[in-house]
Amino acid sequence: MTRTVLLIQSDVVGATNVKRALSRVGPVVWTRTLSEGISCLHESLRGASPAVSAVVCDLDLPDGEGIDIFSRLSAQSAHIPILVLSDPEFRGAATLALQQGAQNYFLKDALDDRVLVDMVERAIERADHAAVLFEEKERAQVTLEAIADGVITTDEDGLVTYCNPVAAGLSGWSDREARGRPFTEIFRLVHAKTRCALQSPMERAMRADAPVSLSPDCILVRPDGSESAIDDSAAPIHNRSGRVVGAVIVFRDVSATRTAALKMAHLAQHDVLTDLPNRFLFTDRLRHAIELTKRQRQMLAVLFLDVDRFKHINDSLGHAVGDRLLQSVAQRLVACVRSADTVSRQGGDEFVILLPDVKRVEDAAAAADKILEATSLPHYVDKHELHVTASIGIVIYPEDGADDATLLKNADAAMYHAKESGRNNYQFFTPDMNVRAVERQQIESEMRLALKLGQFVLHYQPIVDLQHGAVVGVEVLVRWQHPQRGLLHPHSFMAVAEQCGFVVPMGRWVIREACRQAAIWRDSGSPAMRMAVNTSALELRTKGFVDGIRDCLRESSFPPDSLEIEITETFLLQDSKTTTEILGAIADMGVHLALDDFGTGYSSLSHLKRYPISTLKIDRSFIDELATDSSDASIVSAMISLGRSLHLRVVAEGVESPEQARLLQSQGCPEAQGYYFGRPVEAQKLTPFLAART
Repeated sequence: MTRTVLLIQSDVVGATNVKRALSRVGPVVWTRTLSEGISCLHESLRGASPAVSAVVCDLDLPDGEGIDIFSRLSAQSAHIPILVLSDPEFRGAATLALQQGAQNYFLKDALDDRVLVDMVERAIERADHAAVLFEEKERAQVTLEAIADGVITTDEDGLVTYCNPVAAGLSGWSDREARGRPFTEIFRLVHAKTRCALQSPMERAMRADAPVSLSPDCILVRPDGSESAIDDSAAPIHNRSGRVVGAVIVFRDVSATRTAALKMAHLAQHDVLTDLPNRFLFTDRLRHAIELTKRQRQMLAVLFLDVDRFKHINDSLGHAVGDRLLQSVAQRLVACVRSADTVSRQGGDEFVILLPDVKRVEDAAAAADKILEATSLPHYVDKHELHVTASIGIVIYPEDGADDATLLKNADAAMYHAKESGRNNYQFFTPDMNVRAVERQQIESEMRLALKLGQFVLHYQPIVDLQHGAVVGVEVLVRWQHPQRGLLHPHSFMAVAEQCGFVVPMGRWVIREACRQAAIWRDSGSPAMRMAVNTSALELRTKGFVDGIRDCLRESSFPPDSLEIEITETFLLQDSKTTTEILGAIADMGVHLALDDFGTGYSSLSHLKRYPISTLKIDRSFIDELATDSSDASIVSAMISLGRSLHLRVVAEGVESPEQARLLQSQGCPEAQGYYFGRPVEAQKLTPFLAART
């Protein structure tokens, strides 16, 4: 059935986006003014144009504003559901519209296409269901006059005396064919679940001398074998003396209503996106499994799974691609387990798997291995080849918890341990994981407060020109001056910052503070030098990252070509189109890009050719044994030559001895950094060093 949506919105750009989203529901009729929208509704109600199933209306129109728009529109729309769009300043009007009958409202600056479509479809379904229920009620009231329901009458022997056209259509017997036949012959009733024959409601009504109703799971079977779910009531027929002389049954086909009810019950227990059991159904199944396992003295396992780096993909490629990726992951999880197992989506990119019959702990490990392998295979979504992995925490009942809440909490803790162990692995729960989970939560809370209280500080490590000894740049390194634990290095908190997304606001602060300090050095007479800032993949793919850099440069008047953003090789492996756009936008500002930890990841010459990289930073692992390991020396020499041939700046990291510095200088390495030249220190301590080495 075609469902037409009327969109009333004057803003052309906004309406284009909303119209595109609503087209998933059905045809969209767009008007720019309230008067045009009301005219469209009138034509729809007269049948002069397709029936409008729902209205989505802006509360800011040329010929109306705020709640007045909704009031005028609702007075014309009969039972058609209305959903409103609102700017933040009209939030009060939108709330009032909701109180006066609007189905929902959406703020235009936070509009989510998937939520909008879902809410419109639900509003239409509710309207359809309300219409069905209203029609059934009316039908019951005028049955005898309008003959809208099936009506069959019998004599006291149970032989049919009348069958109206509706009853004929539902039962498959015409009035002529049915008359004189036993009611039970033309009206075969079975139970929907057991398929057992049900007692004749006519016989029950005559025997009880009172109205009776069918059971809610009643099915009418026609002669051709087709079936309908029916709802009915039967009542005895009396003669003038009050003796029962027959019965009448009034019934209707409720297949659609029952199907809708089953669908609603299903939706209440299943995830809308993946159709997997949701957390409520999963919890119910887990509790039943625990009781059964307890009685049988067996084991069960729960696997808590999180999709690694899903947020990066979701933020960079959009929610539509992210949703399709989750659907792909869900399908693979279901394919990896048995029919008796339960795969549930808990929300976001988290899934939980219940293995109710585990003979050995190794069975859970085998299931986890199978899931890890399946998840890591490429996912093809809208022409994108996406690569993700999973981190899995495993708990065993009864060893790791006696109830559902404890098992899930411990499985979650084990999953986080898997993430901390490098991702793409599984970990069995151990009691000390809960301690780490509490510590992780405490670090996250303290970290967010630390940024507000100014506890984060920047340290700067000099980058030196090996030929002349001059400082040509500094690498910016964040530290946390914790009030109780002292000065903390990134390894103490950065992993948590990545997991909870705090690395994004922290990274913005680092760039702003680094540019501010660079401006101070410049104004004090220090020569121009590069400011190298480490940036995570999550920051790079966050909306507004490039604009944030532009704002920092403008605020500090720091020249773009003196700022260098350090990225990792892992970032280059993500979706190439998005990566190209982000790095291109940064380079277009004049900001340099450095490839950090070069040689430790999955670099290829195609990456160096495809992306606007200007600096290669040789990882310290190759520098450590430079003076004693000929293999490392050869690799470093090759990297330096590669950088020179590609016209890239090369920086050797982790130089700690004069021997390493001399070897790098002899091999033609342009620049280096490390403890040999200077440890990372605060700005005020580095200033005298800069004056001496520039």
